[in-house]
Amino acid sequence: MRMNADTQAADEHVELAVEVFSMLADRTRVKILLALRDGEQSVGDLAAAVHKPTPGVSQHLAKLRLARMVVARHEGTRVYYRLADDHASELVSVAMHQAEHMLGTAAEHILVTDRATNDRA
Repeated sequence: MRMNADTQAADEHVELAVEVFSMLADRTRVKILLALRDGEQSVGDLAAAVHKPTPGVSQHLAKLRLARMVVARHEGTRVYYRLADDHASELVSVAMHQAEHMLGTAAEHILVTDRATNDRA
């Protein structure tokens, strides 16, 4: 049985989405992404922010860079990292918001889909 191009493309997207979630399935990487929402930081600053040794943070940053979630900039012997775009930040924000809901600490809000349903009623 032969897959059509749309199904194959959808499967590739699912596979890449799984890779994104696997990058976010690590406490240190999530903390790094949260710290980078404040802007570009050196490896040493990030290590201090996430309370982990610099070599370990550097390894996590390498994985995030390979996943195209962060980009590096070299200045002399120092390397500075920043978020590649807003997507990783948005994913982490949504996950943190979900965690708040699970803990019962989220602020009350109306979902866009709920608001649209209520407006029609």
